[in-house]
Amino acid sequence: QVQLVESGGGLVQPGGSLTLSCTASGNIFTGSMLAWYRQAPGKQRDLVALFNGFGSADYADSVRGRFTISLDASKNTAYLQMKSLQPEDTAVYYCNAFHLTSRMTYWGKGTLVTVSS
Repeated sequence: QVQLVESGGGLVQPGGSLTLSCTASGNIFTGSMLAWYRQAPGKQRDLVALFNGFGSADYADSVRGRFTISLDASKNTAYLQMKSLQPEDTAVYYCNAFHLTSRMTYWGKGTLVTVSS
């Protein structure tokens, strides 16, 4: 069973930056759509960034221009670079992979990002 493990979360001041990592236990990102979601306290889990595996990425309006999703398939690791962070970006961030052939969906357990002064 492939596992996804997120890391890189923490406490950051408004205006600061963080880079989240998502490492897979196997070569799952090849042939998969990759996404980052986030869930703020008391709210639903929302899509933040999507990478379709063919070099195309899309972002939620709230993060477009500030967040960048990327993948290093050689390291089985995906990234979410976040800059100009604001308190409303505070949430647990989850990595998600949807394998296009097997139709399997994989989730990490999340990493907490807190933006506060």
